[in-house]
Amino acid sequence: MSSVRPLFVVAGVGNGAGTGASAARLFAQKGYKVALISRGQESLNKLAEELSQHGGEAAGFPVQDYSPNSIRAAFAAIRSHFSPSSSPLRVALFNAGHGVWKPFLEITDEELHNSLDINVAAAFAFSREVITDFLKLEFEDPSEGGQGGVRKRGTLLFTGATASIRGNVTTSAFAAGKHGLRGLSQSLAKEFGKKNIHVAHSIIDGDRTRTRVNNPEWETNVDGRLDSNSIAKAYLDLVRQDSSAWTWEIDLRPAHEKW
Repeated sequence: MSSVRPLFVVAGVGNGAGTGASAARLFAQKGYKVALISRGQESLNKLAEELSQHGGEAAGFPVQDYSPNSIRAAFAAIRSHFSPSSSPLRVALFNAGHGVWKPFLEITDEELHNSLDINVAAAFAFSREVITDFLKLEFEDPSEGGQGGVRKRGTLLFTGATASIRGNVTTSAFAAGKHGLRGLSQSLAKEFGKKNIHVAHSIIDGDRTRTRVNNPEWETNVDGRLDSNSIAKAYLDLVRQDSSAWTWEIDLRPAHEKW
């Protein structure tokens, strides 16, 4: 068995119950080493321990914030912990985000800056680190045990939202950030597809399982809610696409979502 195993990096795992954590669990199950970047060291360590207890190899890299310097420092720590020679970065997911839902005239400068800093500037810094590593790699070797295929250097994924493609009465700051993230992802897909680097953006449209607590009727209606584990499976499907038919953007919503 090869001593080389692919690395999956995810930024934004929250309390361990959402999309980032579900993706980490799935890719760990598929044989990837997992690097977790997030605020909140306790939740980060808990998820890393969970993955390790289930046979995975995972480590948490806490950040105080999602500033470019913090992102760069996290990747420096990741490269030190997971040697690129035995843990080539093959999949990265930017799942961090910051939402502001307020009427336009009530939004403060600080709230606007936070939305743009996390949704755009942090994604820009994350992408720079990821693509820099991808460009150092040859095409994925099947002996690594990854899912990307032999015509791909790596896959960079972004978690978007309905606000990525349309604004609304209380989403001016949030939509500005998510539109920026979508534009960044499309630009990277066009620039680096020629280098066999797959970039994909996902529009997540609907309530997720964890957003409505103490509502048994809603929780049991699998057609009316988004499940983070299903989102993770869709991300894995993107990674598995071969270079003859790549998807840049998908939108995911439950069957009964009004859209």
